[in-house]
Amino acid sequence: MILTTVTVVVAYYDLGPLNTIAALSIAVAKAAMVILYFMHVRYSPSLIKLVVAGSFLWLFIMLSITMSDYLSRGW
Repeated sequence: MILTTVTVVVAYYDLGPLNTIAALSIAVAKAAMVILYFMHVRYSPSLIKLVVAGSFLWLFIMLSITMSDYLSRGW
């Protein structure tokens, strides 16, 4: 609830180019809380933590491939 309140409060301020960075930082913090506590990964065995880390590695690979395709197009 605190991070949701922070999101609403930050939305009312014009931070210029830092708006995106602030919003993504808060979103990452919320996602980390969901993964660690609500999905019980923090107290899970090492294999579960390895699967979660592998999932984020795969996500990074897929986003990298997508961005390389997007940035290489000659619009």
